[in-house]
Formats: sequence, C-alpha cells, structure tokens
Amino acid sequence: MTTEAFSTIIEPFRIHSVEPLRLTTPEQRRSAVRDAGYNLFQVRAEDVLIDLLTDSGTGAMSRDQWAAIQHGDESYAGSPSYYRFRDAVRELFPFEHVIPTHQGRAAEKILFGVLGGPGLVVPNNTHFDTTRANVEATGATAVDLVIPEGRDPQSLHPFKGNLDVDALEALLAERADDVPVVFVTITNNSGGGQPVSLANLRAVREVCDRYGKRLFLDACRFAENAWFIREREPGQEGRAVVDIVRDIAALADGMTMSAKKDPMGNIGGWLAMDDDDLAARCRNVLILTEGFPTYGGLAGRDLEALAQGLTEVVDHDYLRYRIASTAYLGEALRKVGMPVLQPTGGHAVYLDARALLPHLDPLQYPGQSLAVALYEVGGVRSCEIGTVMFGRQPDGSERAASLDLVRLAIPRRTYTQSHIDYVIEVCERVVRTADDLPGYRIVDEPPALRHFTARFEPLPS
Repeated sequence: MTTEAFSTIIEPFRIHSVEPLRLTTPEQRRSAVRDAGYNLFQVRAEDVLIDLLTDSGTGAMSRDQWAAIQHGDESYAGSPSYYRFRDAVRELFPFEHVIPTHQGRAAEKILFGVLGGPGLVVPNNTHFDTTRANVEATGATAVDLVIPEGRDPQSLHPFKGNLDVDALEALLAERADDVPVVFVTITNNSGGGQPVSLANLRAVREVCDRYGKRLFLDACRFAENAWFIREREPGQEGRAVVDIVRDIAALADGMTMSAKKDPMGNIGGWLAMDDDDLAARCRNVLILTEGFPTYGGLAGRDLEALAQGLTEVVDHDYLRYRIASTAYLGEALRKVGMPVLQPTGGHAVYLDARALLPHLDPLQYPGQSLAVALYEVGGVRSCEIGTVMFGRQPDGSERAASLDLVRLAIPRRTYTQSHIDYVIEVCERVVRTADDLPGYRIVDEPPALRHFTARFEPLPS
C-alpha cells in the first residue's frame, strides 16, 4: 500500500540538519515592523518566525545538491560545470542556446534590452513585477491578457492562468508590427499561482505562427504547472511530468528562468532560445553585465546545484507532496474564514485582502494592511501582490490593481506541517480583528519596483 491511501501529508524526505528560529513577542514585532517603515521586505530575517515572503531562493537544497556543489569547477571559461548545467536544462527544455544568468530578472533585463523599446508592446497572461519593470524600462508597454476567470478570485476554472487567445488575436490584428515577442508565465504568479493548460499553449502557438511572432515562456514554476496539467487536463492524466514539460518546451521559441524556484537553487537563472542571431545579441549583453557565457554571473558550484535540482523537481512524489501541502493550507484557511483565491495555486496560497477588508479602499492598500497584521500577530512574513506592487503607472500616476492579494509563498522542502498549522492559527486570529485593521499610505517610494523599499505609515482609524 502506498502513502496515497492515507490522508496525512508526509514530506518525502528526512531532515538532515536544522536551522534555529527566533521566537519574538508581539511588542518586539510591532517595533521591528515600525522601524522597517511597515515594509516587510525591510524587516530583518532574524525577526521573522515563519518566512513566506517568497519561494524564490528560500528552499532547502538536498543532500545530493550539496554533494554536487563539491564538483563545482570555477574555471572562468569552459567549465565542465557549465556543460552539466546546460545538458540538464536541455533534458527538459531542448533549446539550442542556454545562457546562464545570476537570476531570472537578469535574463529578463537582457532579453527585453535586446527586443524591447519605445512604442513596442509585450503581451503576457500576467507579467510579474520584475518582468513588467524590465519591459517598461525599455519604453515598451506590458499588456496582461489573462482569461476573465483569472481575474475572479472565486472562479474554480482549472487553468485560470490561461492567456486569452481572442484578446491576443485582437492585439496582433491591430498592432502586430509593435509586438516583438509574446510571453506566457507558468504558473501565473501574479494571478494566484494558477496553471496554464497545454491546450491553451497550443492555441497561443497557433496565433503566434500566423502572425510570425516569437513565443517565450517565463517558466520558473514549470514543474508545478506540469503537475497541474497531469492532474486536471483531459488526456494528460497519468503522464510523466518530464514528458509534459518537454511538450510545453516544444511549443516555445525560448524562455526566461529564475532557477531560484522550481530548479531548487538558492541563486541562478537562465535565458534559452533557438534563434542564433538573437542568442548572439543576448550573449553580447550578458558579457557586459553578467559574465562569460559559460558562467553568466554564477559560480561553478551554483551550476552544479541547479543541474541536480532539475532532476529532483520533476519527481512525482515530491510534486504530489508539494501541491497537496499547499492545498491543505488553502482549505484550512477557508474554514477559518479567511478569503482565499481559488483554486489553490502550486507554490503559494493567496489571501484576498480586498474581500477581508472591505472597509479599506484599494488605494489604502488592504494587502499591505493584512500583511503587516500577519507579521505583528504571529511573526509570519508574507508579500502584498496588489495595488502597492502594481498600482503605480509608468507616467507616475496610481490606480487600483485588479486584485489586492497577500501571497503566502511556501519555500520548497523547508517547513513542516506543524509550521503550516501555526500559520493557520495566526490567520484565524487576524480574521477576528479584520474590521479594526487600518489602511496605509506611502511616505517614501522609489520610481520603480517600489514595493521592495517604500516606507509606509498607518492611516488614522
């Protein structure tokens, strides 16, 4: 009998070493977040008990990844560690050119620096923060074309990350000459970690082919997306995840990757494509900004760890545990009255702050209010995905985001079920006092990606 016959979710690994957590008092947490300008990115990590700010680079590497690090070759050019990394990428994404970068936003910076520019338009199901910022930094416009169900927090559509094919067709019919590349983000992080179906990718590919447009993937959570395809898409049930990933890759002309997510790294990323000319132009920028093409801002040991991580992330036992444990958190939060975006995504649970805090206008940042409350009550650090992150427009004006969410991103192989049960308790306490939570205003902000460093203050009750 397998563990699938039991209701208890067990981690398919044993803990090899431990890292201490610091317990703090509510008074200490209130002081810490106040000193940080009520910005959780500015709170010191040692003052956080359960850190769900991001799943990017925060996971636990395996015994075999740490062993692989010892094989790292730090030669400046032509390191064997690069070729092991390249081959591991190609095993899943068989693109001709694999260009390592220090993380995903570096790949975005290089690609949009080459393809972007004033007057151009880059469509995506939903751009995440650094993707949008790197598009807009070139003068181009980032356009989100997720299906209507993807904007409805309570819709149970199984693939709410799908790109609206009719909307893409309409955009290309009107402005095809202004579109250098079409992007699809898997899973759709800004929209709740929702997956994209193979059928949708095939439809997007068909439209791109008719208009002669490149199709690129922002594929940092590719394995989770493939698992959802296996579990939810007709005709895909029971297939090997590696085969689904290869089918996804075959529909694209290239990809950007933050290897700090599904590839299980603490640092790293890559840019990959088949186009020889585009790759040459991107490598030229890489050499200026990142490093030589066979290390691209990474140490050889980092490349070795990523190569091993790519073999581990497609393991079915791991993915079953990963998706089931996130769903466990989402279901439990719904039971205690916390509004949650449905269905639960792969890497995170997204709290619907606008639904929980209807007394706050979106421009009073309900997501920020909820995130601060979770930290003050229980030391849980989360991330606002809403009007703070996306409200500021390229011309400096501000408008409400389509959703005001708070993301509880689950680091890979890091927390146990008891940690998650504690998070549920914290959320339950916050729900009880939701009517009393204040709005916030920004007192200082940078011109781009303001959520990382802005400072806030609570509004009077």
